[in-house]
Amino acid sequence: MSQDFAARPELPDPATAPELFEGLLTRRSIAGIIDIVLISIMIGVVSVAGAILGFVTFGLAWVSLVLIVPASIVVYYAMTLGSPRRATVGMQMMDLVLTPTRGQPLDGWMAVIHALVFWITFWISWPVSLLFALFTPRRQMIHDLIVGTLMVRRSPMLRHWQQMRQSAQFY
Repeated sequence: MSQDFAARPELPDPATAPELFEGLLTRRSIAGIIDIVLISIMIGVVSVAGAILGFVTFGLAWVSLVLIVPASIVVYYAMTLGSPRRATVGMQMMDLVLTPTRGQPLDGWMAVIHALVFWITFWISWPVSLLFALFTPRRQMIHDLIVGTLMVRRSPMLRHWQQMRQSAQFY
């Protein structure tokens, strides 16, 4: 058991539960690509609809696209990460789940904050963000550490929670 686990016993430890973190960075990368493709499709549909409506509304819809496009991205993250599955479509396909580390629930607002901090840190310095994931024991990126979240594999995490509940019953 590592010192990090002793400081935060509610979080899974990579030394005792390596299956939760196995292939995590690869899965996160593929999930991110899937999400970017889906968001791009969504933005394309919204943009085409806005362009068509722009002719009907004499250009008013074109101006509103400046707000509607970012709002649709925020809604995507709030609806997916803030859902009971706690994962975007890409994360669900890659068997990932986002788990809060500070004891608060993962609701729509925290999901939006997580996504905003992700995009800000990734745009500012994506190599540093990726380096954090390579050198933190739980493979957390900068935005995970700031917001207080942990990304793990879903199916092993369900087994891990069941084992934790069973061991807690014996004490």
